[in-house]
Order: sequence, then structure tokens, then C-alpha cells
Amino acid sequence: MTTQVRTHAASAPIHAPDPHHAKRWLILGVLGIAQLMVVLDGSIVNIALPSAQAGLGFSTEDRQWIVTAYALAFGALLPLGGRIGDLIGRKTALMIGLIGFALASALGGAAESFEMLVVARAVQGVFGALLAPAVLSLLTTTFTDGKERAKAFGIYGAIVGAGGAIGLLLGGTLTEYLNWRWCMYVNIFFAAAAAVGAAMWLRNQRHDGPRQKIDIPGTITVSAGLFSLVYGFANAETHDWSDVVVWGWLAAAVVLLAAFVAIQARVAQPLIPLRVLGDRTRAGALLSVLILGIGMFAVFLFLTYFVQQNLGFSPVRSGVAFLPMIGGLAVAATIANSVLVPRFGTRPVVPSGFLVAVAGMLWLTQLDAGSTYLADVLGPLVIVGIGIGMAMAPSMNAGTAGVAADDASVASALVNTAQQVGGSIGTAVLSTIAASAITDYLVGKNPTGEVMAAAAINSYTTTFAWVAAFFAAGAVISALLLRSGALPTNPDAPTAHM
Repeated sequence: MTTQVRTHAASAPIHAPDPHHAKRWLILGVLGIAQLMVVLDGSIVNIALPSAQAGLGFSTEDRQWIVTAYALAFGALLPLGGRIGDLIGRKTALMIGLIGFALASALGGAAESFEMLVVARAVQGVFGALLAPAVLSLLTTTFTDGKERAKAFGIYGAIVGAGGAIGLLLGGTLTEYLNWRWCMYVNIFFAAAAAVGAAMWLRNQRHDGPRQKIDIPGTITVSAGLFSLVYGFANAETHDWSDVVVWGWLAAAVVLLAAFVAIQARVAQPLIPLRVLGDRTRAGALLSVLILGIGMFAVFLFLTYFVQQNLGFSPVRSGVAFLPMIGGLAVAATIANSVLVPRFGTRPVVPSGFLVAVAGMLWLTQLDAGSTYLADVLGPLVIVGIGIGMAMAPSMNAGTAGVAADDASVASALVNTAQQVGGSIGTAVLSTIAASAITDYLVGKNPTGEVMAAAAINSYTTTFAWVAAFFAAGAVISALLLRSGALPTNPDAPTAHM
């Protein structure tokens, strides 16, 4: 009996101690700074756009490309960025991403023409696609204890959810008191702080098995497919949905992504192994993140319009107005992941978060010309923040839970891709809904200033009603797909030593 036990013990795999365990909370701070830079970059640039347009003299029609150039590069290259992180090491990928993002931000801040700014934004997207999966995969592999992992993902989810609002506040402050260029330059400081911490506390981790190669056919089809998807939705902002530049690109996206799935089923070393996509809980988590990406766009964009154009808030005051939402989101994300999910599992928590957000969005549909911030915006804003926090952090945790260490960056890239595609879909679909609502409201009316203000409010409330419907769909989808019980752990997790 003793011999059998010893033989079994000798044959069991022995994992090396986790080199990150002792510094895990410092590492979380580094990863939080890096992720915050990526997330707030979208909203901080949106605030700066009017000033940048005045300074560089580009047209309103061209203005969307400052946002779209980043979204195209970022969304299209995320899967490749995730796989590169697995191959060259996550610390290496993080450092390259941080340095490249900082240099691109410096180029954008110094831009003397529209074309130079667009190129800088595209380069930011390229390095963001390498950076974002590295951050999430390092978080996944650093925190292997269930309770600590839940707390870490709660903090991470709060950063992701609150980053857009923080960007509004920071962008408003920089634009109002300095100039729009500092909305680009500020990334240098975030990147430098994160790079110093990464150099001090991170060890490089990469695939230790047989030498792997990049799946070239898979890379081309998924990158082209995601590019077509984001570009098609981006064109919907300025073209009719029946225009070939919209449906043609979206149709191409469907064909290319279908071809990508077929390729992944056949190649020996796929870019995204289908085992990562095939898990039911992970599918539910990815769809939840996508829907949350759609909804957060509406809250930040259209509510910003309302408080600035209808309530007369300055850019800085507009950013401050979102702070209660950040607080509600941060608290809810932390409690959801560290208290609720360990006790009840993700299945009841994520749908409940969606339903709380539905209640907040329906409250926002009651806005009118006589609404005030304290009476009509503050309450629903906090409720929406709580709902998004409850759904976002557990979904991101579930989206990366249980994957082998070699697939950690790929799973992380999928979560980031879902959020980015959700934001792109939200930009196109909800902007189109808002524009149609204005047109419908003005039929048969004299477009006086008062009528135009009412039409704008109607467009916002119509959009909020649609977001409530999206969130309700998210509640149903997550309830059907997420499994009950505790999340699976990383099968390759090394033993943690104090």
C-alpha cells in the first residue's frame, strides 16, 4: 500500500511555485493602470474631438474616423494579440504594448494634420490589441486561489466598467484647463507607471510545450472578418442600412468568420482553439460582455449629451456627474465577485445584474425637458452602475475561468473582443436609432428651438428603452447559458506558496 501511494505521488505532476504570488496585489495595481489606460482612451478622445476638430480643421464627416481607426485596429487584431502573448510571453507582450501605446499617444498629441492623428489612433489600436489580452491573461494566471481571484476580477471589472466615465472626467478636465493634445499625452504617464511596475514585479511566462507557429490562414480570416464587422457597423453611422457599404461589409464579415471557424477545426495549431469557444459558460460570458459593451456606450454617450446640451453642464461637471455611477459599479463589482458569486455562482448573479440595469434604463426613459440631475438622473445612474457591476465582473471572470495556461491569452482576447465588438455595434445601432427617433418626432412639427430640444430628449429616451431591451435579452441569455455552481479553476495552475 505504501509503495503504491509513493509511486502515485511520484507520477503526479509537480507545478513550480507561482513567481507572481508574493507580489500579486502589486501586480494587480500595475495591470489595473494598464487596463484603465486602454479603456478610458475611447471616452477621453470623444471629449477632445470638438477641440481637435477646431485645431486641425477636419470636417464633421471625417471626425468619426478618429474613433473608428482605433476600433478597427484594436478589434481586428485582438485574437492575434492574444496568441502572440502566449508565444512570446505575457510580460514581453505587456511591455511592448505599453511602450508602443505610449509612442503612438505621443504621435497623436503632436499631430499637425487629420491624417497624422488617424494614423496615431490606428497604431494605438495595434498596440492595444497586444496589451489588453496580456493584462487579462496575467490577471488570470496570477490569481489562482478562488476567493482572491474573485476579488481581483471584481476590481478589474470595476476598472473596465468605470473607465469610460473616468475618461469623460479626465478628458473634460484636460480639455478645459490645458488642451485636447493632453488627452493623448496623458497615456504616456499611465504607460510609464505600468511599465516600471511590470519591469519590477513580473516574470515572463509563455508556452513551454513544443514550438508553436502562428496560424496564418486563421489570422487572416479572423482579422479580416472582425475588420469587416467593425467597419460595416461604423459605416452605418453615416449611411443607410440598405447601402452596400454597410450590408456588404457585414455580409463579408459573416463569410470570413464562418471560414475562420472551419479553419480552426482543421489546423493542428489553431489561433483560437475551438475548445476555448465550445464551453457553454464561456459562451454565455462572452455574449454578456458583448451586450454590456452595447449598453455602456449608450449610457456614456447619450447621457453625456443630455447633461451637456439640456442641463448645461460643462465637460468637467459632466464627468463629475458620472462619479456616483462609478461608485455604484465599483462596489457592486467587488461584492458580486467576492461575496455573491462564491456563494451562489454566476448563473443567478449575472442575470440579476442585467435586470437591475434594466430598471435603471427604464427609469431614464422618463427624462423630459423639466428633468434635473438630482431628481431624475442621479438615481437611475447609480442603479445602472450597480447592475453593470454585478454583471460585468462575474462575466469577465467566467470568460477566462477554467482555461489551460497556454490558452489564457486567447480567452482574454476573446473577452476583450466581445467588449470591443459590443461597443462598435452599440455605436452604429444606437446612433441610428437615435437619429430615426429625431426624424420621426419632427414629422409635422415646426422645428423651433424648444421642439428641437424635445426631439433630442426623445432620441435619448428611445435609445435608453432599446438598451433596456438589450439588457433584458442579456438576462435571458446568461440565465440559459451560464452553469450553476462554482467556476472551474485553471487546470494548469501552479501551487501557490506564501
